[in-house]
Amino acid sequence: MIEPLDPTPARRHDMTITWGPLTESDLPALRDLARACLDADGGLPILTSDGLLRARLLAGETLAARDETGALVAAAGAAVRDGAATTSGLVHPAHRGQGLGRRLMEWAAAAAGPAFLTAATETCEPTAERLYARFGLAEGFAELVMRHPLGEVPVVPAPDGVELVAVADASHRDLFAAYVGSFSDRPGFPDPTEDEWLEELAEDDDWRRDLSLVALDADGQPVGFVNVLDTWVDQVGAVPAWRGRGLGAHLVSRSLQALAAEGATEAWLTVNVDNPAADLYTRLGFETFGKRARFSSPAR
Repeated sequence: MIEPLDPTPARRHDMTITWGPLTESDLPALRDLARACLDADGGLPILTSDGLLRARLLAGETLAARDETGALVAAAGAAVRDGAATTSGLVHPAHRGQGLGRRLMEWAAAAAGPAFLTAATETCEPTAERLYARFGLAEGFAELVMRHPLGEVPVVPAPDGVELVAVADASHRDLFAAYVGSFSDRPGFPDPTEDEWLEELAEDDDWRRDLSLVALDADGQPVGFVNVLDTWVDQVGAVPAWRGRGLGAHLVSRSLQALAAEGATEAWLTVNVDNPAADLYTRLGFETFGKRARFSSPAR
């Protein structure tokens, strides 16, 4: 059990802050807090979903800061399992610069004790990055969240010698082969089995088999693919021999066109901050909508 902070009201910049735990009844207020942070900083839109808020801010030990009216202005959750601790926190943009984030991190660090601590954030801005650094946490993973308004969609021609087949009509073996061929040469490739990878996709109710595509060359060999989940371009890749020939751009363009034809107003994707594909997505009309990241303490 994490020792709670002193609940005595604390004065912050002529505002009284009261500290205490979160409960399930705080879910609507957490939703509003997450929305305010996304509006200010961008990030992963599903941060406002009940499922993610419950998992990050209500599943373990919790801490909330409330102003004199009782409104929720900051919150954090912390969970310790198997020698590792994870924390997530939010501070309302109108109440930053008052030490609330620092106090949340002090509490989370105390919760972690000797455990390896990771701060997981789906909406990340520079002051939070500096705060994590002061607590000895280094960025180990970061993705740009990118959004494409679908009012104007680029048309990218298909490279010569390629045929696109909807996943709904394609061989799943070809889809998996395109995935492995596109990513197995990259550091950290998870190397799943075919059954594991396909099962994870099949369990996602948002997987659009009709919009996801496999690219085949003139010999019928898989050379690229794109998977679409709801309005997200979830994965897109081309095997090494087909990189630099416009295949990836064509696959993304086709996905955007299909979503726009259905009446979607925007499409989304995430891309690692050091992945040069971010430049391609920008050229195709995607705009950066914040960052999500993980910050961790050194291994003990």
